[in-house]
Amino acid sequence: MPLFDTRVAAVLVRLDRNPFHHGTLGAARSLGRAGVPVHVVAGSPGEPVARSRYVRRCHPRPAEDGPAGVRRALAQVSEALAGAPAVLLPLDDATAVALDELRREPDGPVRRFLVPEQPRGLTSLVADKAALAATCRRLGVPHPRTLVPADADEAAAMAASLGLPLVAKWSRPWLLPPGSGLRSTVLARSARQVRELHARGAEAGSPLLLQRYLPASRDGDWFFHGYCDSAGACRVAATGRKVRSWPDGAGLTAVGTWAPNPAVERLARGLVGALGYRGVVDLDFRRDPDTGAYHLLDFNPRPGAQFRLFSDPWGLDVVRALHLDLTGRPVPDLVRSYGRRFAVENYAALSVLASPRPRARGAGPSGGLETAWYAADDPAPALAMARAWTAHLARRVWAVPRRVWHAGAGARAPIPAQPSARATGPRPASAPPDSSAPPPSSAPSTPRR
Repeated sequence: MPLFDTRVAAVLVRLDRNPFHHGTLGAARSLGRAGVPVHVVAGSPGEPVARSRYVRRCHPRPAEDGPAGVRRALAQVSEALAGAPAVLLPLDDATAVALDELRREPDGPVRRFLVPEQPRGLTSLVADKAALAATCRRLGVPHPRTLVPADADEAAAMAASLGLPLVAKWSRPWLLPPGSGLRSTVLARSARQVRELHARGAEAGSPLLLQRYLPASRDGDWFFHGYCDSAGACRVAATGRKVRSWPDGAGLTAVGTWAPNPAVERLARGLVGALGYRGVVDLDFRRDPDTGAYHLLDFNPRPGAQFRLFSDPWGLDVVRALHLDLTGRPVPDLVRSYGRRFAVENYAALSVLASPRPRARGAGPSGGLETAWYAADDPAPALAMARAWTAHLARRVWAVPRRVWHAGAGARAPIPAQPSARATGPRPASAPPDSSAPPPSSAPSTPRR
């Protein structure tokens, strides 16, 4: 194992409120096992990651979103560290974009931390889905055809042009307001659905994109993880195949395997090299079954939640490579462990229930299995996740009959009685409407509670 500078702590920051973000736990375990003190800025001290023995301290998520919240959180963590240097690692797009803006402040709190020397504005460029599509066109990187409608009628016309179903996604998904019910990506199956999504553009905070849907195919979904050092060299790089996902066929990696894919690795290395990217990167690709070409679907300027799949026999992964590089330690070459598997217990179970057919395993010798939540040396987060996940599913199940009941209550609500002709007397056909009469009742169709 490489020798780490354990005097330099690591600060993991995530604005996303999702308590089941297993990538945060993976990063804490990876660095903590190497002896690095780990501080986590996450949703709440009650999250499963806060139960990890490898977390030195869990700091509360800032009340504000965006750069203001990250600025406040970093100032508090820096004070807790007494100004000592620490490696800073964003774990979601919202945090990565906020750090990109805060780095421009000459006396901002980011200056107190160790971060990759990223080209100015590049993080925001690749995280924005519309800007990424334009960048791919400029660089000649295969990318699904993507259109940006100006209004609802154009959205419907573009849907007809692209063909249904299509992928509808928001350009800057980190701006979606919590509790809105809006999802970052939706598989739209009708022009009406596309119109309804476009109508919520102001609420979403960014433009709606319509993208040609590449159907899932056997062994067609791949991802690339890498770390580009301070000199721009992609020293740690690996490709993996998505075996199971949640939602099935179009979501995050529930089960993955480390497997070679020279075409995907060549595309990924070429793209990050052309952009001059620095730091940890996670790219998603899907093969077009008609042409066989791999198309870039997503560019995440931070570790993917499944990054621990690519941990070699010496424990090296992209997060450890970041710490080594930023503390001036040499980064060794990654030892390929083809056949190694990674499974996210809660999402893998849902994927199996939705699609129980067995999936083929990757070629090559088995490189072992790592689970996202359970670890023999750190079992507490798995127990905390199981309790929280059970409560989460119970709330979701209970919400179904409640919605049905509310819908039925609305249908059964009495219709306000209209004045009868017998009560008011017939009005002559030539007589004008009585402007002094009260308007019809505007009472809600469902009873107040």
